[in-house]
Amino acid sequence: MGYKVAVAGATGAVGREILRILAERNFPADEVVALASSRSVGREVSFGEDKVLKVQNLETFDFKGCDIALFSPGAEVSAKYAPKAARERCVVVDNTSHFRMEPGVPLVVPEVNADAVYKARRGIIANPNCSTAQLVVALKPLHELFQIKRVVVSTYQAVSGAGKDGMDELFAQTKGSFVHDSPDIAQFTKQIAFNVIPHIDRFLEDGSTKEEWKMAVETRKILDPDIRVLATCVRVPVFIGHSEAVSIECEKPVDLEKAWEALRRAPGVVVQDKREDGGYVTPIESVGEDPVYVSRLRVDPSVEHGLAFWCVADNLRKGAALNTVQIAECLAERNLLGPHSELWKKHERPLEPQ
Repeated sequence: MGYKVAVAGATGAVGREILRILAERNFPADEVVALASSRSVGREVSFGEDKVLKVQNLETFDFKGCDIALFSPGAEVSAKYAPKAARERCVVVDNTSHFRMEPGVPLVVPEVNADAVYKARRGIIANPNCSTAQLVVALKPLHELFQIKRVVVSTYQAVSGAGKDGMDELFAQTKGSFVHDSPDIAQFTKQIAFNVIPHIDRFLEDGSTKEEWKMAVETRKILDPDIRVLATCVRVPVFIGHSEAVSIECEKPVDLEKAWEALRRAPGVVVQDKREDGGYVTPIESVGEDPVYVSRLRVDPSVEHGLAFWCVADNLRKGAALNTVQIAECLAERNLLGPHSELWKKHERPLEPQ
């Protein structure tokens, strides 16, 4: 039996990628509905190689009869409509930041904590921040071996993390630089072409940014509440593909060979680590690919029991759309979809629309 699937935010970059991945992975859907704001009603979006879906209005859509909704319309929109879907016993997998730290809403990366989907007793599951998702996939096998107690990570985040408008701004500024046009700065706080910006999301009182805060609290919620995390998040002039330079400090002595082997066996990880020119993965090579790539693994001699590595992933896939679809697959594999599933028997008071 196939499911009825709704995709909210279907006209955005992540929404389109969700539709593409649902088709690529043959998710068991009898019906797929594309939803967006009233401005997009009637537009067409691709589903697979030969199917086209007409966009329907999220604001008036009745979720009754839907088994699962994959949301990526923006945090404010999810806050309003995701609880409405859950009230109709439609499980929501939300890709925005709104529900991630909400009590009773599991934050899930299937390679790391797949069984957390059983805890979705309010009918909503959150997808983590794109930079967090790839980080915890790489950390999980190392944590199991050596018990990580501290993580220091610097990110190099692609402009697609800011959506289509961010990509358009990088393209326009790059093109304009060759004809000496003054850069039009709208999506970022400074020129992004030929530059890097150590600022993603708003600043907090302690001097960190919201993006850096997200990485810390989300890593603890997904992997281990005792891990301390310091993140520095940087926007770079790359269209797709987030990169991270990671140093970890562990409770137990580290063994480089065991670390390599654990990463090679880990689900969702590909190790490409040759100590020679080009023996590592860069963001452009991750585009359109599913894994988290790990390179430059080495002992960190600056701390006791330390390791350092470089990891790269397609932020629109593993960082967003792919992880969302993988969560849907986890729910289907565990028979947690449908109005009579075990999930709804333990259903708690639903979240209120905001």
